[in-house]
Amino acid sequence: MSKTTVKAKKEKSIEETLWDSANKLRGTVESSEYKHVVLGLIFLKFSSDKFEDRRKELIAEGKEKFLEMAAFYNMSNIFYLPEEARWSYIMENSKQADIALKIDTALHTIEKNNPSLKGALPDNYFSRLNMDVSKLAALLDTINNIDTTKDKEQDIVGRVYEYFLSKFAIAEGKGKGEFYTPKSIVNLIAEMIEPYKGIIYDPACGSGGMFVQSIKFIESHHGNKKEISIYGQEYTATTYKLAKMNLAIRGINANLGDVPADTFGKDQHPDLKADFIMANPPFNQKDWRAADELIDDPRWRGYDVPPTSNANYAWILNMVSKLSENGVAGFILANGALSGGGEEYKIRRKLIENDLVEAIVILPQNMFYTTGISVTLWILNKNKKARTVQLPDAVRNYRDRQHEILFMDLRQIGEPFEKKFIQFSEDNVENVSKTYHNWQTDLSKYQNVPEFCYAATLDEIEAKDFSLVPSKYIAFVNRDENIDFEDKMKSLQSEFSELLKAETQSKNDLLTVFKELGYEIKL
Repeated sequence: MSKTTVKAKKEKSIEETLWDSANKLRGTVESSEYKHVVLGLIFLKFSSDKFEDRRKELIAEGKEKFLEMAAFYNMSNIFYLPEEARWSYIMENSKQADIALKIDTALHTIEKNNPSLKGALPDNYFSRLNMDVSKLAALLDTINNIDTTKDKEQDIVGRVYEYFLSKFAIAEGKGKGEFYTPKSIVNLIAEMIEPYKGIIYDPACGSGGMFVQSIKFIESHHGNKKEISIYGQEYTATTYKLAKMNLAIRGINANLGDVPADTFGKDQHPDLKADFIMANPPFNQKDWRAADELIDDPRWRGYDVPPTSNANYAWILNMVSKLSENGVAGFILANGALSGGGEEYKIRRKLIENDLVEAIVILPQNMFYTTGISVTLWILNKNKKARTVQLPDAVRNYRDRQHEILFMDLRQIGEPFEKKFIQFSEDNVENVSKTYHNWQTDLSKYQNVPEFCYAATLDEIEAKDFSLVPSKYIAFVNRDENIDFEDKMKSLQSEFSELLKAETQSKNDLLTVFKELGYEIKL
């Protein structure tokens, strides 16, 4: 290999190096289980490093008699760790046969001594998993190399935790990686709805990525984290723990409910009014309620009851009910929610007529690790910002402006990621959010762009029978025909039906011919 080639090789980041080392030690443990092992140990290492730093501070201040008092750690937002819960103790015993039991004991002890971690840490997990002792010891050695507090500005442990979450989501793939929403999508939502100040809510919070990126947004725009309150809910118990650890590592206080629970069956924030909602609820969730349940739920008040066959509009109405007077929501749904009949049509029409829908953004395929389908980002706004248009009053149409919806198609942008996935670059996110904000606040800086964006009036949306499919509004000039996906699929459905009928008729005609010749053919 030439010197030039060697220099050209990209040096691996600490996240990549740790992942490679940790993943090689997995053995027969499934990714869905192994992520709790690795992430639990990263949390334990980080908590212990912070504890030891604070312990040194107390000694330097001449407060040795307070070293074992939890209050002197909690006052600095640091978890108190008894001796058997400290990383140094774990490493001293890392080659012992009962190391799994010692780790379980350490995690249980930390949770017991720090009420804010209630329900956050793996419970009796390492002993139950029966992981090979030598592999567990080697994994401890790998994680021991993370200096979690060396560079506070770089947030090393947060970066490692986030990287591992994404890698585990990719490894688990379809049907299992729902705990993680790709970071570039979350960044886009944050840049569009701008969660600077107030209450943030996520009704299906997964591992807490929406909250983490919200805080990063505030920091990057020089806001104040203390002006944000976080509320969420998560159904899956193990994912609930991931979220609590993920937030605790970053010192983010959040109310995720007392227990993991179904948002529809056990709403743990019934009276909440959020200024910002960021969410990626399960796509096309079936049988989310029994036919006779939640019929009179206050979350649907003023709208039809969402159908039992699909929870998409139940998620939407849950979020609408949680929005404050000036609240904004940005959330991801499968494309099927953009059209369709029945109760969904009635709810969608009323949302549009109530002037809640502000933007509909189609995302590229292969952005999610759990599905390859293209999905939609919805922006709902309880108080659409006034448009400042540089036009004479005589030609302004305020009714149309107030009911306008911005449609965007992002399927032609993005960059390759992990070979088979797509992610948005920082420039992509900036361009999309800038277009959206220009349309919101100053139409003199906005214009409709074929194959990218179009601002549709209420009259135009009524003419399309309240469909929110962007291709019905955005012009496609570089194609032989202006293809509407929904119409095309209906056409293909009709053609296929005719072909099947013709095939059946041909088969029957052939059987008749054989029968007339005296031969019976049994199928």
